[in-house]
Amino acid sequence: HYGRGLRFRMKSAILFVAVGLASWLSLADADVSKTQKQHDVNYLLWKVNEVLRDDKLKNLGETFNPEADKSHYDDGGEAVHLLMEEDKDHRLLEQKHWFSLFNSRHREEAIMLFEVLIHCKDWETFVSNAAYWRNHMNEGQFVYALYVAVLHHPLTEHVVLPPLYEVTPHMFTNDEVIQKAYNAKMTQTPGKFKSTFTGTKKNPEQRVAYFGEDIGMNTHHVFWHMEFPFWWKDSYGHKLDRKGENFYWVHNQLTHRFDHERMSNYLEPTKELDWSKPIDEGFAPHTTYKYGGQFPSRPDNINWDDVDGVARVRDMIITDNRIRDAIAHGYIVKEDGTKVDIMNDHGADILGDIIESSTYSPNVQYYGALHNTAHIMLGRQADPHGKYGLPPGVMEHFETATRDPAFFRLHKYMDNIFRDHKDSLPAYTTEDLTFDGITVTEFSVEGDLETYMEDFEYSLVNAVDDTPEIADVEISTIIPRLNHKEFSYHIAINNNNGVDKLATVRIFGWAHRDENGELFSFDEGRWAALELDKFWVKLHAGGNEFVRKSSEASVTVTDVPSFKTIMERTVD
Repeated sequence: HYGRGLRFRMKSAILFVAVGLASWLSLADADVSKTQKQHDVNYLLWKVNEVLRDDKLKNLGETFNPEADKSHYDDGGEAVHLLMEEDKDHRLLEQKHWFSLFNSRHREEAIMLFEVLIHCKDWETFVSNAAYWRNHMNEGQFVYALYVAVLHHPLTEHVVLPPLYEVTPHMFTNDEVIQKAYNAKMTQTPGKFKSTFTGTKKNPEQRVAYFGEDIGMNTHHVFWHMEFPFWWKDSYGHKLDRKGENFYWVHNQLTHRFDHERMSNYLEPTKELDWSKPIDEGFAPHTTYKYGGQFPSRPDNINWDDVDGVARVRDMIITDNRIRDAIAHGYIVKEDGTKVDIMNDHGADILGDIIESSTYSPNVQYYGALHNTAHIMLGRQADPHGKYGLPPGVMEHFETATRDPAFFRLHKYMDNIFRDHKDSLPAYTTEDLTFDGITVTEFSVEGDLETYMEDFEYSLVNAVDDTPEIADVEISTIIPRLNHKEFSYHIAINNNNGVDKLATVRIFGWAHRDENGELFSFDEGRWAALELDKFWVKLHAGGNEFVRKSSEASVTVTDVPSFKTIMERTVD
């Protein structure tokens, strides 16, 4: 009886302490300021290849036990236990090694860390895990998992993520400039270095390198894929609404914007990739991994080759045919054999899930992963059989993919598949396109529609190795970027309904002439149309006039403040 009683009292005491600790953490989390959360994320990402520079985080990274109290995870600690076992068995990717999301094992491990973070119920558990796993996991996997977790976790709603080009500068900066940054660090001499785009004037593609190699474009592309990860599961907390359709629309707009840039530089629109024809344009990235050597180059006019362990060219053709057959039949076949109609407004969403493909695909076994596999196929053409042990190509990273002109050829190919589907749908009726009682009476543009290049500076401090004992010196690079003069739309609309109406205004534009000065047909123009703005207005009965500034456009956003600015502004 004594022994049983002792065990009971000890259990009660432990339960009391656990409840007390949980209550304290809950209260503490409620008291954690937005500033503290921002501070923690700043220092988790600052000099991510070096030791933590914040004393509190450094201590957490060294002393925290992720499995000490599983009540702080909404999955009961299942995800953290799995990752701890992988770590104990020495199965995780080593540090100081390249990371690619398109490598299935690399991705699996990064998702494991994301799942640990997304299941944290309070900030103390979240930041403690982040500090701990920063010391135990590959740096690239850590950065990716933390960024996606911050974007999706309710705890981090107000956290501003620093620009990736200042967190992992090697992925965005030419290796010649990185070398100059190292020299500046070693000699403790501050420096600002001019960046140029890859290639020379002998390469016609150089005329539009400013677009594909723009750090804002690169960041936009990788962030979209973080907002809508193809591996996302609804069990993480919410469904990614219309993910497949968003995949189609975003890449449609990127591809046709690139075509407009090409035509303005007297280049023909992008030609789609063809599995049976050579890849015309080569690409020399002029970039180097932080760890792992240079990004591979691809020569001009090479024929597609099978990639060992990934896919054969004929596999890609078979996948393509199955998707086009589904479009021709007007339905896709799910894994259980049932048919799903795609001849409707939801069809593009289903096709997007299939073509990418994401976990939302209704039959990945049959329809494959055309987009994701094609990225790997393109990235590996320099070493398709692993003969030279080259690291992944630029197409195997969302940060670097748009640098390669073949990226836009790949997505023109994907876009034309979607066009086959769209053209197979019934035409819009007058009723579909009419807003009864609403008439646009005037539309004009105020200001010059004029673009120009301007210099943009970003820091390279995180590109170089150092220790806490050596002071930082200011190291940065300056690169030209495309901008435009401010303009505004003046719109007048009559509402003859006698009552207020809520309306969506969408503004599109497209080139009227091609690179040779020939007029586009309306059909070609509407498919290449660029959405310039979308917004909602309340239309009062009678006449309505309003001005919409270009700076307010839904398709533009200001640059994220520099890492240094974010850190300076993170004060109580």
